[in-house]
Amino acid sequence: MGRYRPTSPEELPKFAGVRTFMRMPHVRTLEDVNFVVVGIPFDDATTFRSGARFGPEGIRSISAMIRPWHPVHDIDVFEHLSGVDYGDVAVVPGDVEATCEKTARDFQAIAAAGVTSFAMGGDHSVTLGELRGLCAVHGPLALVHFDAHVDTSEGNYGRKYDHGTPFRRAAEEKLVETSRSIQIGIRGGRAGPEYYQQSRDMGYEVIAMHEFEQLGVAAVLERIHKRVGDMQCFITIDIDAVDPAYAPGTGTPEVGGFTSREILNLVRGLKGLNIKGGDVLEVIPAIDTGEITAYLAANLLYEMICLQALAHRGG
Repeated sequence: MGRYRPTSPEELPKFAGVRTFMRMPHVRTLEDVNFVVVGIPFDDATTFRSGARFGPEGIRSISAMIRPWHPVHDIDVFEHLSGVDYGDVAVVPGDVEATCEKTARDFQAIAAAGVTSFAMGGDHSVTLGELRGLCAVHGPLALVHFDAHVDTSEGNYGRKYDHGTPFRRAAEEKLVETSRSIQIGIRGGRAGPEYYQQSRDMGYEVIAMHEFEQLGVAAVLERIHKRVGDMQCFITIDIDAVDPAYAPGTGTPEVGGFTSREILNLVRGLKGLNIKGGDVLEVIPAIDTGEITAYLAANLLYEMICLQALAHRGG
């Protein structure tokens, strides 16, 4: 059994206590730890609605509802792993590049200690800092990217860094191996076909939402596993990959997305991948409804942690 595990509701009711992810201890340590959950409360790179800086706070609050035993995988996470809520990156409001640098330093230190990181955003620009930190230790990663948008834009309003550019910059900096990376759930009207094509031209495989509807979960999972293979990978989920009926609390919603059941089954189906980290981003509590967006985000992080527990159980 791991040294660090959540507070039991038998000891303290779920509505009591300081809010941490899954009620794990807030300990700024990398000793005797298999994984950490980290908040990156930054949203100054958004291009429409802001407020994702409060995403980590909202996700932590509702995550008190998550239990450690997973009925589908039949595994208790904390029988196999030790994990803590590591707190937040010391972001710099208004400065994307400085925040990226601080994020990279934190995540490099986490990876160098042999600890897996799972992050809560924040807008999608913060993933670039995570990838820089992890790549400094592990080398280039395969990217498994669930999103309504490809986020491979050259830039908006003359800016090189915003929440629509991280995976162009990551490819340019050779943080990801695009030939082993895949983007799933892309949809919505755009100015032209070059929007989708720009990712393919960079080497990413793109499965648009209308293609997912034709293929189904099982076939898409087969495509993901074939694409990534045994390469070290990073999972990133923009919550707007999910239909706004299930995840209304986000900044750039697109109709016709995944149901909550579909995205949960997709993440569960990533079992067996060599996962070095992951994140869930773009949750805006202020425009959420009944905390359903934050609760889905919390569960998606929990699903990723369960994949690590399964890997540990399997040796």
